[in-house]
Amino acid sequence: MTQESVGFIFSISSVGALLGAILYQYALKEYAFRSLLFWTQLIYGLSGMLDLVLVLRWNLKFGIADYVFVVIVESIAQMTNRLKWMPMLVLSSKLCPSGIEGTFFALLMSIDNVGLLSASWGGGFVLHILRITRTRFDNIWLAILIRNILRITPLWLLFLVPRADPTSSILPTTETMDSKVAIETSDTTNVELVSLVHSVDAK
Repeated sequence: MTQESVGFIFSISSVGALLGAILYQYALKEYAFRSLLFWTQLIYGLSGMLDLVLVLRWNLKFGIADYVFVVIVESIAQMTNRLKWMPMLVLSSKLCPSGIEGTFFALLMSIDNVGLLSASWGGGFVLHILRITRTRFDNIWLAILIRNILRITPLWLLFLVPRADPTSSILPTTETMDSKVAIETSDTTNVELVSLVHSVDAK
């Protein structure tokens, strides 16, 4: 493909990402975090199988040209990736304490960049093990299959995500924290007064 074709593919894929954000805003934002992340991550892993269809040339059996199929696959990939990220961003905003929003966002982006870097290194290692080069693609189907399986593995960590929905409050409010502090302070004061009364009675 030419550079113009690749640029057109990426421009269409950005439209898919925009559609993913719109779909989340108007149809999926009321669902619980855990269930939404489960389905989006599962769809994200299964959508990667479309690359396997392209590599095995099954798209030609259905009468779909390579260029058209690549545009469709890239658009679906960007849309599912955006649907996967939107609930994570909303959950992060709810877990962020007041006053450290910038630091929390920087931490989130740092974790994302470390994940992308690790994925690049791991992908290069898998390609080296499978002896896949610029001119040799015999085992490319196996690399795609391994990638899609690894995309589904984060589902085992979903128990760490709260079952709450975006409309509920996860962190305790300021009023709740102040009331807890007031109760603990009053309890401590009462304990100190009781000990003082006992010491006076003993004398």
